[in-house]
Amino acid sequence: MHGPASPGWLLVALCVATGAYCLLRMRSRVEEQRRAAGGEALMGFGMAAMAVPTAVITPPSWTWPLYAAVFGAAGLRALWAARGSRHHLHHLVGTAAMVYMAVVMATTPAAAHHASGGAGIPLVTGALLLYFTGYVLLSGVRLVPAVTKGVTGAVVGWGDRPELARACRLSMGIGMVAMLLAL
Repeated sequence: MHGPASPGWLLVALCVATGAYCLLRMRSRVEEQRRAAGGEALMGFGMAAMAVPTAVITPPSWTWPLYAAVFGAAGLRALWAARGSRHHLHHLVGTAAMVYMAVVMATTPAAAHHASGGAGIPLVTGALLLYFTGYVLLSGVRLVPAVTKGVTGAVVGWGDRPELARACRLSMGIGMVAMLLAL
């Protein structure tokens, strides 16, 4: 994404950490959690790759269509999985947002991102910002009861901790808002 280097690296770190935890969650005993964690790991690492500051590494022109293709395929998978789970609809919106950002980055030169000068937010970007801001707020509210419930005494593996999965999703939602704002 085109923007300052320091926030870009913080976003990369957040997304890599989230993607790494999602890989750990793929070891869960619950099949639905493993499937969701795989899609979330792809989103985390994909967001990290897209968020690398262009002041450090300018990606070749072929990377943006590649991102669009990868997340387009992930979107088709999320669409197929959405038949049985409402959570996969969120994955579908997330992959669509990643495809949208990749297309925008591929079609807009870097200088245009800095020189927009109050041109306003495009309609799609604004709609995605509203969605992900709402998602972040709702995820934050849902996280509070999961953390305050306390320990039940049962030994739970790292991949099966619902409060960590919610925090992971919250982190990715925050990252998506940051990337859309930087767009």
